[in-house]
This record gives sequence, structure tokens and C-alpha cells, in this order.
Amino acid sequence: MHNLGQTRSSQQPNHLLLTADTFVRTALPGMKGCAAVVHAGPALGAKFTQYTAEFEAGGELGDTLAQRFLFVMEGAVTLEAEGKRHELRSRGYAYLPEGQKHRVVAVRTSRVAIIEKPYQALVSVDPPHLIMSSEDAVSSHPLGDDPDLQVKCLLPDEMSFDFAVNTMVYEPGTALSLVEMHVMEHGLIMLEGGGIYRLGDSWYPVTAGDFIWMGPWCPQWFGALGKVPAKYLIYKDWNRHPLAARRP
Repeated sequence: MHNLGQTRSSQQPNHLLLTADTFVRTALPGMKGCAAVVHAGPALGAKFTQYTAEFEAGGELGDTLAQRFLFVMEGAVTLEAEGKRHELRSRGYAYLPEGQKHRVVAVRTSRVAIIEKPYQALVSVDPPHLIMSSEDAVSSHPLGDDPDLQVKCLLPDEMSFDFAVNTMVYEPGTALSLVEMHVMEHGLIMLEGGGIYRLGDSWYPVTAGDFIWMGPWCPQWFGALGKVPAKYLIYKDWNRHPLAARRP
């Protein structure tokens, strides 16, 4: 049935909600048997790019000049880098430093969250290193003192990394303890469950598959609803001074 122009998607000056009914697919340079749903990028005002790569079996991701993080949401891909070949299955992830030669090929039909960002180097700090791992191998910890809100930090808390990527799991009825407002921007994709997200002065029902961009100082709050836990993957810029100039 035609939706008669209705959608939950919304674009505002300091945030964006994209729902699956508004996704438009495109091929990015170098992709073979693969399409991208671009969620956020410089055209939006974001300082990073995030997209979902949808692979056919044998499909391949193109190259990037930026550092790249990938998280397998469905299916499996092989990642070749530094002479090693590693299979990343559901919940598997990898971090590839800027300039790292690599190849990503789908083992079967797959969906992968991709985050790319130009690297901001620091004097006297070693550059970040290649990571291939799985969310299952990462220990969780509560946010604050709430055991019903668990966080897994997928990248090391080291100054060499200029962004962080976490998964967060909310038991039904659990919510953030405060409305957050901060200098970091976020890219967030709902993986499971759903709830209510406050963005700016708007309140949105969200569910698995939705993407959210939050600009700096956008008021933000989430509460999980339903009978199953809500889970999302979230990016934020990190470990850099607000005045730091981006490397050309």
C-alpha cells in the first residue's frame, strides 16, 4: 500500500532520523555486487561518513582514503589486510587505519555498517593499529550504576584513536539517566528492539534498522520500550581538542 507521503524520517538542523522506507541505494566507487545506503556525510554537516553496505554473495567493497570501521550486522565477509585473511561474521568488526590497504568481500548476502573519517593525527602519539575482532569477545560494563544498561567499547580507549564506537543494550523500560548535550557528534544505527528517542525538542519512536545523526550539542535521550532489549551501534568523535585542525 502506498504510504501517501507519510514517514517517520525527519531532518532538522541538529539531527536526522532516517527510516528504512526512505532509504535510497547507490553504488560508491569500487563497489562490485554491492550497494550503499548513505546515512550521514559532509553534505549533512557531519565530520564523518556512515553508510550501510548491502552485499550480494561475492560482492566487494571499494577503497577509501580515510580510516574505516566496519561492523557486520548480517551475513559474513572476508577481510584481507597485512597479508592476513579473516572472516567476520555477524557482530564481527574491524578497524582499518587511514591508508591501510585492504579488501572486503562478502561470503554470502550481507549487511555491514561502515564508518569512515579523515584521521586527526597528534604529535608524539603513535598512529592507531589494525583491529579485527568480534563484539562477542568484548566485555560489557554498566553505564553509570545501572546494570540494565550495558556498554561494549569496540575500540581501545587510547589517545591514538580519534573516534569511539560502542554497542549499548537497554533492558525493556531502561532509559538514559539524563538528557545529554555535548560537543561530540553521533552516528547511531538501531540493531534490535526499539523505544523513544528525544532529539532536540522532538520525540521519535525508533526501531531496528533506523539511523540517527546527532550534531554537537543536540539534546539527546533514549528510553527502551517493548518486551525485548533495545540495542544500537553508536559512533562519536573522541580524544581531540575542539580547536584541533583537521589534517589536510
